[in-house]
Amino acid sequence: MNITQNKEGSKLTIGLEGRLDTTTAPQLENELKTAVDGIEELVFDMKDLAYISSAGLRVLLSAQKVMNKQGTMVIRNANEEIMEIFDVTGFVDILTIES
Repeated sequence: MNITQNKEGSKLTIGLEGRLDTTTAPQLENELKTAVDGIEELVFDMKDLAYISSAGLRVLLSAQKVMNKQGTMVIRNANEEIMEIFDVTGFVDILTIES
């Protein structure tokens, strides 16, 4: 999986490409630990994300909890398959998702 970061002031956009699963979720989790310090708006761009597993969902949930205390978090450009996973797991009710 490739992770790109684009920081503009207190806004951080994280682009995800490939598969966010048991193997790659720790990589994203480690990057988020330091990346969200001082961030008020966190955006995940998922246009190139092909798959997300429960491990990936856990990382997103953890990021949402952090951002609830310091700002906002948005998921953008999730494809049909990712949206179906968010829907089935109930994450559509937890996360802010923009098409």
